[in-house]
Amino acid sequence: MARAQVSKVKKDRRITWKEVKRQKALLIISFFMVVYGFIFYYLPLTGWVMAFQNYKPKNGLLGSKFIGLDKFKFLFSDATFIKVIRNTFCMGALNLLTTTLMAILFAILLNEIRNSVVKKTIQTVSYLPHFLSWIIVTGILHDALSSTGIINDLLMRAGIIKQAINFFAHTQYFWPIVAFANCWKETGWNAIIYLAAITSIDPCLYEAASIDGAGRLAKIRYITLPGIKPTIIILLLMNVGNVLNAGFEVQYLLGNGLVQSVSQTIDIYVLKWGISQNDYSLGTAAGIFKSAVSIALIMLSNAWAKRAGEERLF
Repeated sequence: MARAQVSKVKKDRRITWKEVKRQKALLIISFFMVVYGFIFYYLPLTGWVMAFQNYKPKNGLLGSKFIGLDKFKFLFSDATFIKVIRNTFCMGALNLLTTTLMAILFAILLNEIRNSVVKKTIQTVSYLPHFLSWIIVTGILHDALSSTGIINDLLMRAGIIKQAINFFAHTQYFWPIVAFANCWKETGWNAIIYLAAITSIDPCLYEAASIDGAGRLAKIRYITLPGIKPTIIILLLMNVGNVLNAGFEVQYLLGNGLVQSVSQTIDIYVLKWGISQNDYSLGTAAGIFKSAVSIALIMLSNAWAKRAGEERLF
């Protein structure tokens, strides 16, 4: 019995080494990718020690004074940072909700188009905003929403308003503007994976539904949406961790002194304190807080998916 087990182990080892030799090229490529990830993703994490120091560039990491959690205490006693957390979370959640819903809706509507030429044309055009820089997008928004822009012109012609609105001077408009900008820029691109999930649904299900007299809305409700539900859950779980990555460029470019109370995000706060004020320790502490919350959100959402019996990341 023991000899049989030893023989089996040796055979498994021979098979493993045979597989390693067969996949030699892939393993070499993987090795370089692991090294790349370690150098550019994990090695820089040693810089997190700055959050626990009174870091001075001239002294370096080893020569700076250790101050413990003082920077974190300052962060959470700073009323501005509390507002920044609120702004970041609210804009991130709003962006996640609107972009996800719009991408799903766009993918379903696009899938219902029967003319392949029209379908491909719309799909191609919808990708284009994704490749525009935020400089261009915010420039378009500034022109469209200015006092003499097309939006104010249409609203006044329709009799909805009597005088032009300065959209960038009122805090209540800023979050919807950011959400709209993200939707317009990313809906077509985000819809790609939902379209791929829809095409993987068995066509026989639609044929059977047609025989039973189901219309388009019924097919969408009872076949399409359940068919892409696992994809929706997985993408939501992956994107929940990015809620605090509400953005930097769009808020920085569209923000001004009048809407500063609702436009600042954690990334802008880090820029202001970490670079502009040369307080690298405080900026690092804010970045660590952001990363910790993102990890916690992913873990909690994954645990919820597991308990609910849905698809999960791990």
